Amino acid sequence: MPLVSHEARVRAERLLPWSGPEGKPCYLSTDDRDGFMSRLADNIESEQLATAAELLKRAAETLGDEHTGPEDVQLLAKELTGALRDILRVATSRGHLLEASAPHRS
Repeated sequence: MPLVSHEARVRAERLLPWSGPEGKPCYLSTDDRDGFMSRLADNIESEQLATAAELLKRAAETLGDEHTGPEDVQLLAKELTGALRDILRVATSRGHLLEASAPHRS
C-alpha cells in the first residue's frame, strides 16, 4: 500500500465530528454522502452547532450578570472550550468536503 500524506488523506476522507481513542481524529472513507455514517455525522454536527449557539447565548447572559461568580465563569469557559473544539472540527471537516468537491485546475 503506498504511503499517503496527511493532507491527501484529509482530502479523500471525511473528518468525523468525534474523536477516537486518546483523542485522535476519526475519518470516514466513502463516496456515499447519503450513507448511514455520513448522515450520522451530519446529524451530530447539526447538534454540535445548535449546542454552541445555545451556549453562546448563555455566555452573553452569564457575562452580563453582575452576580456571576468566578466558579460560574470557570464552568462557562470549560463549556465554551468544548464547544469551540467541536465547531472547529465541523468547520475543518466541511472545508475539506468543499475542497474535495471543487473542480481541480491544472
